[in-house]
Amino acid sequence: MELAKYKACICEGAAESAIMDILLDAELLVFSREEMLEEAVIRCRDGKKFEQKYLRKGFAEKISVIRILDSRREKFKIGKAYEHKIDVINVITAPEIEMLIIFAENQYKEFKKSGKKPSDFCKENLRMPDVKTYDFVLDYFSDSKILVAAIKEYHRTAKIPKGEYTLLDLLK
Repeated sequence: MELAKYKACICEGAAESAIMDILLDAELLVFSREEMLEEAVIRCRDGKKFEQKYLRKGFAEKISVIRILDSRREKFKIGKAYEHKIDVINVITAPEIEMLIIFAENQYKEFKKSGKKPSDFCKENLRMPDVKTYDFVLDYFSDSKILVAAIKEYHRTAKIPKGEYTLLDLLK
């Protein structure tokens, strides 16, 4: 994965934003906060809104748009005038970012037996009702080593389609 000088890191939800903030603050990613637009994770899933807010500022160089999302089908449409100014890198966290908590809790086998969605398993079986909130995830993975171990374990066990990027690909 080759990244442009400028990066925009877009997350679909609060949990994803917290995970990226943890990895950025621990300097564990292949890019730094200083290289990012506004030096922050962006919560903007719509390509047109992103174009209006960020691309019309007239960047001389290309921007890598790194999208952290759980859907392989979600498109990021921007106007033809800006298509050449960005390269979009989709980092897929399918089925859900809560899988990282399931791995950190060493509950993968129980989760598979349950037949539940990852977020429901965390809420019901692990008694974590706030599992999708920014503050919960930030606190839960306050030790970035636990987060990195969960990312590696997820990558080891998941069936990741060839050519698809995961959080592991963003780690140094």
